[in-house]
Amino acid sequence: MNQKVERKIHWSFWLVSIFMLVWNLMGCLNFIMQMNPDMVSSYRETEQAIIQGRPLWATLGFALSVFGGAIGCIFLLLKSTTSFYLFIASLLGTLVAVAHSLNLGISFSSSELVGIVAMPILVSVFLVWYSKFSQNKEWLSI
Repeated sequence: MNQKVERKIHWSFWLVSIFMLVWNLMGCLNFIMQMNPDMVSSYRETEQAIIQGRPLWATLGFALSVFGGAIGCIFLLLKSTTSFYLFIASLLGTLVAVAHSLNLGISFSSSELVGIVAMPILVSVFLVWYSKFSQNKEWLSI
């Protein structure tokens, strides 16, 4: 008899998945806020330069990054292997958006480098890894 045994999911899976969903939802909110010129005027000069000089392809990369990440987290919470592919797409979007930011020739402070460049890439890479890790642990079933 071929019965599929479902592995018990560690509590940390739920904690990581929910935390990362909140992170990506904040990114979605940030994306929406950047569409409002009044909101952008309250941002730091570097952020304003990035937003105002962003071409369509970089905006699409940013959208793919945050919305792909949020949808990927929802699929992760649903224990779907599709989350891995959504996180790959989100990582690609992150790389596109960050590449644009770095090519503007802006002098970033160290905190801006962490917040604008390093954190988005690290989180995206982590989510790709974590979804694969969850698949290997057989926590994802669909």
